[in-house]
Amino acid sequence: MTNMTSQQILIQAEKMCLQRGVRLTSQRAEVLRLMAEQPGSISAYDLLDQLRISEPQAKPPTVYRALDFLLEQGFIHRVESNNSYVMCHHFDAPAHTSVMLVCDRCAAVTEKQAQGVEKIIATLAGEAQFALRHSVIEAHGLCENCAAVEACTRHESCDHDHQDEGKKRGKRG
Repeated sequence: MTNMTSQQILIQAEKMCLQRGVRLTSQRAEVLRLMAEQPGSISAYDLLDQLRISEPQAKPPTVYRALDFLLEQGFIHRVESNNSYVMCHHFDAPAHTSVMLVCDRCAAVTEKQAQGVEKIIATLAGEAQFALRHSVIEAHGLCENCAAVEACTRHESCDHDHQDEGKKRGKRG
């Protein structure tokens, strides 16, 4: 699913909503389209700014209601540690456990499926008589680019942006 266009994602989401008996309203679809076009995570207010280009009257509750719906349907994930949202690239497999790899330097978020971890979590939930609905694991570290910047010892003669460390609201992934 990672190579799908935003239009293909919308078609897939609409199909899934029809199967589930829920409505993908035009505003929900627009928020999903904007999310699908993001290279990484985005905050609700940055998403609101983008939504206002096509819907100038949009208010925070508009975005939050759409995000809540998209979360419930498993189309997106909330990245708790940096209060942002990211497109789920595996929403056609609703029972998956996601691992969000969050860069502590630039805040880029990459989603990976946690094959094998799902069984451990299900077992632990069963032992606690806990009805598991979904699980998201967040792991923090450095993305490939930020690891290279931090490992760099030639600050004066390299092409890295060593001042980038303060930019914690990254939107790539």
